[in-house]
Amino acid sequence: MTAAFDAFRYAHAHRREIVWLSQNTNHLVPPEVVRGALEEAIAERRYEGYPPAAGDPELLELIQNDLGLRGAPPFLTAGGTEALYMIMRALLAPGDEVVASDPSYLIIHKFIELAGARPNCVDIYRPPFRLTADAVAERVGPRTKMVLLIDPLNPLGSGYPREEVRAIAELAHDRHLTVVNDVTYRDYSDGHALAAEFAPEETITVWSVSKNCGLAGMRLGGYSARPELSQRIARFNTNDLGVNILAQMAARAALRTKPSWIGGVVRTSRENCRRVHDAGRAVPGVTAPIAPSRANMTILDIAATGVAPPALQEELLVHHGVFVRAGSYLSPGHGSRFVRVSFSNPPSDIDRFVRSWPEAMQALMARAAPAR
Repeated sequence: MTAAFDAFRYAHAHRREIVWLSQNTNHLVPPEVVRGALEEAIAERRYEGYPPAAGDPELLELIQNDLGLRGAPPFLTAGGTEALYMIMRALLAPGDEVVASDPSYLIIHKFIELAGARPNCVDIYRPPFRLTADAVAERVGPRTKMVLLIDPLNPLGSGYPREEVRAIAELAHDRHLTVVNDVTYRDYSDGHALAAEFAPEETITVWSVSKNCGLAGMRLGGYSARPELSQRIARFNTNDLGVNILAQMAARAALRTKPSWIGGVVRTSRENCRRVHDAGRAVPGVTAPIAPSRANMTILDIAATGVAPPALQEELLVHHGVFVRAGSYLSPGHGSRFVRVSFSNPPSDIDRFVRSWPEAMQALMARAAPAR
């Protein structure tokens, strides 16, 4: 990969030509779901005034109903990532430790470190490709304050069975630990269980409308926790005048209608996942360690091919208009092994991936062959 190449700058500059499989964004929600709400809000010039500081009342009710969490009112933030930042800054102190994993969504680890704390990572790049209660228990020490439970897990697409969520939540309760349960991708996972069901006092549920409702560009998410815990976190809120009003209107419209379209989004995503796995594994040396995925992304392990993930990312993007993500963004220990591919996209996008993957891999394998 050339040192000066900026994949995201290139992709945005060529956005009309790019198949975006790099950020787990959802491109399957019918556009009419939110278009009318946005047009109405713009016609009323809602953008000229501040929104309700706590959030649109109906939106808050819809979020609470969607999660099924009573007694843990939602707190709106500018995307789920902001909620995670607030939580780590509010609840961690220098010297604290958080049981986490590698691979993971590493921006959360950066937030932990900004608080002066340390992520204590379990290597999960092996079956069952997730944390277990036993693995968490082994890492809990006198400085442990928190368990980071991302379910389903970005970037692997692995998920947690109900009994494992219960075991981890009960362990946290017994050890007086906070559970940060990031459930951004839960709509793609059959039988998903919230940690708050088993440890309501200790759990903070982090959610987003980016991936289920297809509103990543609107930047709206938040957290749900018991009021006393929520208040501790809210001290770090910078949006005292509320979050983006257009985002709130779009999310309200999407959640009002979600039961009518989410099933189709999930069905198409699962078929796309099957096709991504089949195409990936058709190249000798490529494996799909987690199949099927319980999220809307998966990884393809290319370590045995001799191809470097950053080189593959650039090859697919520049020469085929297909944007996947190199694993270094998501795993210090294993990022050199895999690329992440998301697939909540129209089947035509997956058609292009299926065509482009073997061509890109063969080209890079041929270049790598003399060096092996």
